[in-house]
Amino acid sequence: MDAARFRLNLAIVVAVGFVWRLGLLVVDKWNQELLFNDSIYYSAWAKQLTEGRFFREVFNDLPTAEHGPLTSVLMAPVSWMGDPVPFQRLVTVICGTVTIAVIGLLGRALGGARLGIVAAAIAAVYANLWINDGLVMSESVSVLAVSAVLLSAHRVLVDEHRDVRSLAILGGLCGLATLARSELALFVPILAMMVIVMAPRPDGDAASSVQERMVGGGVLVATAIAVLLPWVVPNLVRFERPALLSTNDGTTLLGSYCDASFFGPNKGGWTIECVFEHPTYDVEVDATVRGPRQREAAFDYARDHLGDLPKVVAARILRTVDLYGFDTLLESDVGDERPRWAAWTGIVSWWALAPLAIIGWFLLPGRSRWLFAMPVATVFVVAAVFYGGHRIRSTLEPVVVVCAAVAVVAATDLIRRTRRPAPNAPPEPAK
Repeated sequence: MDAARFRLNLAIVVAVGFVWRLGLLVVDKWNQELLFNDSIYYSAWAKQLTEGRFFREVFNDLPTAEHGPLTSVLMAPVSWMGDPVPFQRLVTVICGTVTIAVIGLLGRALGGARLGIVAAAIAAVYANLWINDGLVMSESVSVLAVSAVLLSAHRVLVDEHRDVRSLAILGGLCGLATLARSELALFVPILAMMVIVMAPRPDGDAASSVQERMVGGGVLVATAIAVLLPWVVPNLVRFERPALLSTNDGTTLLGSYCDASFFGPNKGGWTIECVFEHPTYDVEVDATVRGPRQREAAFDYARDHLGDLPKVVAARILRTVDLYGFDTLLESDVGDERPRWAAWTGIVSWWALAPLAIIGWFLLPGRSRWLFAMPVATVFVVAAVFYGGHRIRSTLEPVVVVCAAVAVVAATDLIRRTRRPAPNAPPEPAK
């Protein structure tokens, strides 16, 4: 498949994916009001930016860094009107559509044009991608960022383009991913270490000395930090105590380390009542004061329940891969504005694609295999420490799509070779 045909086919796939997502938005969500969940914050912060206000709490006007700023920044240009929510939803639809294209490019870089088109086609219809598009949430933005990081990292680590420009682009994309979801900051040290440890192949175009590889890792880290500074520097001075990326860790931990999240049907999940009903919860207190109190309360609970922790961690991991806690997972999805039918479609889609993705991952060459393991490891670490759920898992969905495409292409190639007659086989006798 030549480049022109690949671009045409990719454009068709992307257009189909966009029509599907836009149709769901218009039919199901265009006039739907936001529910009481994180979307309230992303929407309000985007509106605040159009008014010249820099990330204030929705209910008390205190400074906040509850979530990463990138989603609200992207929504700000359409948030100046009276009711910006439908257009904020459209922003995430566009992000989800661009993700299809980026996954297609990633597939082509990994295994050629056919793999790229297959990967894009799966991304266009895979429920665990389009289910986020149209929500005023961070997942569509963060999944796009993760896909872009993987594409750029493939160029650096696998294709051996380790020039300063390529490394700076990769670092900048890691910084943007962190501004979408703070746990994606883990990408920065992991990729920097991979740049340092993975020596270029003899036929590569990059220098192989350890010193130059360390400089390359430094360029990646420095660029990521430069992208983060416009967010981090204000956070150091606008709260009662310095903050870096987020003030949300205390809330997240407190909702994960309590009776409702350790026992019963929501074991391994996150429970908002544990936050609201705890004595440390006070909306009139600065987040950098409230957060450490909540964090310490969560640590105290964990110390008091060390014997239960292994079972809870196991439940968190099983919830993340749709093998435990379906009822509460579905309720959480519905609470985040995902229709129940779509949430079930996502679960079934995961069951179908995950086994293929495991096979495809083992078919990858060594460097690509290590690169694609990074988002998976990040998700499982975050789930083990905090809680299991579909939003946590979103970071690894691009890996599932591309690796499943690898398995599909390999299977079709095997079938073709099996059906192809041997070159020296005698002709079949006439009947």
